[in-house]
Amino acid sequence: MSVYKKLQEARVKLHSTQLNKSGENKFAKFKYFELGDFIPQVTEIFNKVGLCGVVSFTQDTAYLTVHETEGDGYITFTTPLVYASVEKTQPIQNLGSTHTYIRRYLWLMAMEIVENDVVDSVEPKAPVKAEAPKVTPKAEVKPEPRKEEFFDSSEPWQVSVDVSKDGWPVAVKEGIAVLIKLAKKPEDVNSIYRINMQLLEQLKVKDVAVFDEIFATFKITKEALKGTE
Repeated sequence: MSVYKKLQEARVKLHSTQLNKSGENKFAKFKYFELGDFIPQVTEIFNKVGLCGVVSFTQDTAYLTVHETEGDGYITFTTPLVYASVEKTQPIQNLGSTHTYIRRYLWLMAMEIVENDVVDSVEPKAPVKAEAPKVTPKAEVKPEPRKEEFFDSSEPWQVSVDVSKDGWPVAVKEGIAVLIKLAKKPEDVNSIYRINMQLLEQLKVKDVAVFDEIFATFKITKEALKGTE
C-alpha cells in the first residue's frame, strides 16, 4: 500500500470519528479544533495504518512530513512561518504559541479537517460613509514687490522705500543693484549716488555692512564704465 493510500485511509478513519471542538473564539463567536481534540485519535490511527508524522521548522517555513513506518514513502506539507506576537509575554512564550498554532494548521491541512471559515463567519461591518475631504484654506501669500516698485517714477535713478518697515536696508540694496545695471557711464553712477544720498546716509547708520557693500559696487561699476565716456 502506498503512502498516499495509507494517508487517505487514515483520513477516512479520522472523519468517521466523533471529534469535539474545545476551542472557542468568543469575539467572533465560533468554536475551533485544538491539538488535543484530534492528535490522540490521529496518533492511534497512524499507528494502525503504518504512518508517523514529524513536524519541523526553519527560519521562515514549517513542515509536517508524514512517513511510512515500514518503507521509504513520505508526504510533506508546508506553510509559511508567522510568529505570534502576544502582548506582555516573554519571547519564549511567543515562540511556544507560534509552534502550537503552526502545528495545528499543518495537521488540519494533512488530515483534511474542516474548520469554520473565519472570514465568512465574521459579521460584516456596516459600510463607512465616505466623507468629503476637509479643505484647509491656504494663507494669503502677498506677491513679492516688482523691482520697479523700488523706484520713484518722478525722479530717474531714485530708490523709493519705506524705512519704517523691517528689512528696508535689503530693499535699498536690491534697488541700487538694479539701477547700477542700467548705468551706461560713470556720470550715471554719480547720479545714482547723489540722488539717493540721503537714503544712503540713513542706511549707513542702520546697517553699515550693507552700506559698505553698496559703496563698493559704486566704485567697481564707475571704474568699469570709465572707458565709455
